[in-house]
Amino acid sequence: MNSVTVITGASSGIGAALAQQLAREQHRLVLAARREDRLAGLERELRAAGATVLAVRCDVTQRDEAEALIHRAVREFGRIDVLVNNAGRGHFSSVEDTTDEMIESMFAVNVYALWHTTRPALKYMRAQRAGHIINVASIAGKIAFPFNSAYVAAKHACVGFTHALRLELVETGIHASVVCPAGVMTEWASATEGGSILELFSEAGPAVKEIAADRGAPLPPIEGVMPAEAVAAAIVRCIREPTAEVYTHAGSREFVVMSARSREEAERYQIPVVLGERAVYERLKSRP
Repeated sequence: MNSVTVITGASSGIGAALAQQLAREQHRLVLAARREDRLAGLERELRAAGATVLAVRCDVTQRDEAEALIHRAVREFGRIDVLVNNAGRGHFSSVEDTTDEMIESMFAVNVYALWHTTRPALKYMRAQRAGHIINVASIAGKIAFPFNSAYVAAKHACVGFTHALRLELVETGIHASVVCPAGVMTEWASATEGGSILELFSEAGPAVKEIAADRGAPLPPIEGVMPAEAVAAAIVRCIREPTAEVYTHAGSREFVVMSARSREEAERYQIPVVLGERAVYERLKSRP
């Protein structure tokens, strides 16, 4: 295919899996991440398999670094066909416990960085009259979850940004898509701002099921945790056939539609989750 594709947050998880799959499809890759050692290892792996790869250490929350990434991609390969804004990080804290620093951090990487990379990329894509911006949000960008309000708010902003961008790009030859995964087997849950959220998920699981059974209450009908490779494959399909929104987990699109129709109805499915996680959160918070 030989498209030039830039992937941020490429050193692990969805970004690394996507790089591996696009390398097999002959994309020329520009891979960006903050962790230079991890990035270099992926670059070596892909080059050994015959891929054309440029790895760039980049913190996309820094505008100058993000803009330089896009300009370097074009200097190296002459164009940019696909930009995948995948860099992101989660958040673990109640609304009351969320600090100003957490809010700023969540929006810096999950929202502000979208402008830092997309603005310069659009300059080149408009000149080409072709291109594709893909923003990796989350199902949390469409519905809410407790104890990560800053992340939920930031991913809602990512979805809104993408929808606005799509309208600005009507009939320009440039596409914009947003990807909304649910649970993915990556380092996300162990690297959340405010401490790892893994313990909350693991400890609350049995309680959530018990509460649901006791109350005869339904649980959100969304497919469970899936490997990063499955999400990456969905993004590859979106590159081949651009679509506005990508839902990677079975049941997630339907639950989003339900939530849009009736917030109260959707919340009935989430009550056992909220109650189970609240008990664990309060226990974790009370630890010395």
